[in-house]
Amino acid sequence: MRLDLQCHPLTPVSVVDEISLSYEWKDHESLWLRYHAEVLLHDLDLPDWKEPQRTDGLWETTCFELFLQESSASRYCEFNFSPSTRWAAYQFSGYRDGMKNLPMSKTPEILMDLSDSHVALEVTLGLPDIWGQVPLNASFSAVIAENSGAKSYWALSHPPGKPDFHHKDCFSHQLKAAGDL
Repeated sequence: MRLDLQCHPLTPVSVVDEISLSYEWKDHESLWLRYHAEVLLHDLDLPDWKEPQRTDGLWETTCFELFLQESSASRYCEFNFSPSTRWAAYQFSGYRDGMKNLPMSKTPEILMDLSDSHVALEVTLGLPDIWGQVPLNASFSAVIAENSGAKSYWALSHPPGKPDFHHKDCFSHQLKAAGDL
């Protein structure tokens, strides 16, 4: 499935033409994602490649994100994927509440596809716990940092006011359970 992310109206961007997302279940626990940004590579502030490991603060520069929430629950999880191949996974008990690291049995596999006119990040994510076993509300998002210092915030939908990927209005896509495919 392909989805188009929208730039938040308070953070207009000058260098990105569009960002799309494709995804598919690889099996009952692995989700494959591809974020594709049409952008001149030399305009982006991309972090240098590093050994894959869990790292906080990835959203401070160019980063791609996934949020998942069960329809009937207030708990949700957040995943951050950096072009450096660093990653983060958090769980929350409610809106921005009770944040702690989400246990992961397997490191997300992050691959980059770059050209002068695009940046694409692919990730294969093994979902822990029940996150792949039930239908979920999903939010796909991106933080794009430009060499000029400007940042733009991209998501399927945005709540009113400042950018807030944790807001319930961002969880606008229904992701079927892997077992329902």
